[in-house]
Amino acid sequence: MFYEPSTGHGLPHDPSKAIVAPRPIGWISTLNRAGEINLAPYSFFNAVSTRPFIVWFSSEGEKDSASFAQETGEFVANLVSRDLADKMNRTSVNAPRGVNEFAYAMAPSRLVAPPRVAAAPAALECRVTEVFRPKALDGSPTSAVIVAGEVVGVHIDDAFLTDGLFDITKAGNVARLGYMDYASVDEVFSMRRPRWDKD
Repeated sequence: MFYEPSTGHGLPHDPSKAIVAPRPIGWISTLNRAGEINLAPYSFFNAVSTRPFIVWFSSEGEKDSASFAQETGEFVANLVSRDLADKMNRTSVNAPRGVNEFAYAMAPSRLVAPPRVAAAPAALECRVTEVFRPKALDGSPTSAVIVAGEVVGVHIDDAFLTDGLFDITKAGNVARLGYMDYASVDEVFSMRRPRWDKD
């Protein structure tokens, strides 16, 4: 089949999120100026660069995570491990603005105000570097709000370090697939990047 997204796909569900998958989940914790805490998962999340270390998340509409991050200039991206998947899913509820989804243990961050998820195998403390709305082909703004932040602090639970490497199979990093599906890392294989040698 072939379809143009602008005219529709004719399928029972939009396949776009299943095609661009798996997507890592940034479990974003934020704090607004009034001290209200928000925690929500974003599968439109990824790393942009390593030098400096920058990550971003995209909110479909101006949700609390995006607006709180803009307000204070800070957020924390918490890693979702397999044993946290159900708790993460509960925080995706479309609760009214200002409702605290942090119904379990928080831990203080060191360099930013928003707390982190205490049980997360890793957490990235971030300061906002840019907030923008991507444009459509006709130049009109989309409903998406992209928040980029430089990572200023990294927490790693020592239990997930194996021979000096972060062990993603032990953590069981959770990723979003299409529809209602998720995946957890349970196998890793290695391949060396090829080099071009003229000799």
